[in-house]
Amino acid sequence: MVGPARPPSQGLKRVGKPVLGNSSHSGVPAFQTSFSSFSHIVDASGSINFKGKASINASGVNFVNGASFAVRMQDFKQLEELGRGNYGTVKRVLHMPTSVEMAMKQIRVELESAKFKTIEMELEILHRAVAPSIIGFFGAFYDEGCVHYCVEYMDAGSLDTLTAFDIDERFELLGESLIWEGLPEEVLARTVGSTVRGLKFLKDELEVIHRDVKPTNILANTRGEIKLCDFGVSGQLQKSLALTIVGCQTYMAPERIESGLQPGNVAYGVSSDVWSLGLSTLEIAMGKYPYPVDSRGSAMAYMTALINGDVPALPERYSSAARAWVSRCLVTNPDERANYAELLVHPFLAEEMSKKVDMIGWVATALKFKAAKALRGKIP
Repeated sequence: MVGPARPPSQGLKRVGKPVLGNSSHSGVPAFQTSFSSFSHIVDASGSINFKGKASINASGVNFVNGASFAVRMQDFKQLEELGRGNYGTVKRVLHMPTSVEMAMKQIRVELESAKFKTIEMELEILHRAVAPSIIGFFGAFYDEGCVHYCVEYMDAGSLDTLTAFDIDERFELLGESLIWEGLPEEVLARTVGSTVRGLKFLKDELEVIHRDVKPTNILANTRGEIKLCDFGVSGQLQKSLALTIVGCQTYMAPERIESGLQPGNVAYGVSSDVWSLGLSTLEIAMGKYPYPVDSRGSAMAYMTALINGDVPALPERYSSAARAWVSRCLVTNPDERANYAELLVHPFLAEEMSKKVDMIGWVATALKFKAAKALRGKIP
């Protein structure tokens, strides 16, 4: 796959080659509730300063490694809202000087260190993670109390919405009858192969754990590309270990759940993302979350499902190689779980990159099912 197409230079300027920044800084000063604390972050010119990392204002963002992205609110036309949550909103926008559609994420800046750190971490990763399997970054700016950052618009959406169908489920769309036959194995291989390459890039090049691997954070576009997104809870590796419990709990590895439920958190490593990848692979192959629905309610319920039930497996319609690959992701003991290098040379993925896979055709088909489901055109 090719990397994200960067828009023309007119009206959207990047200066300097992205290189690894100094990640040893703590980055965010301690917050108090007084305005005096806020003044350490927003200077007299209206710029937000991420100490040791970047400075962002209404005209763009400048990183300490020399990379600079010039974007402004007045350059954009808002097209539609794509999502909304505690983090803020995501909108599809048009960058008018270049006629490039983007996704713009808006987060209100508050006197809260955790939220500020989330913004800092995602900006830091996005501008450094230039790789085919990572969503592209076009810039960021600060306007009216909010940080906005602009990333590649993946027009097919997230994998959960493209695969959430039952086998033999039937739909009607514009007079066409559709029957879902499941995710083809070659498409599954290309999809998870791209995801593994993205996760391996984060680990090898940026020393980062994603910490929130799940189908909603794996995106597709109509060019057939698959890319990772949402790095707000990603963590810098320190001696290959991390201690905080963040991310979606019902995709977490057992050791991560245990670290949050027991006093004196147990450290976890990169293999935790491998478990989440295994669950995500099962979900997109099965069309549903692989554990019983009620296990999504809480970390404790999820742990109960892990303890009392067998680890789920791929349906038998998939090859033994595919099933074995998922099993290597879902080994309960993290020390025995596969790493990214092993996953990429496993028989399931060893020849994946050399094969011709019609990802464009598959995405187009999946979008038909997605549209039919949205229109409630299901056939009884």
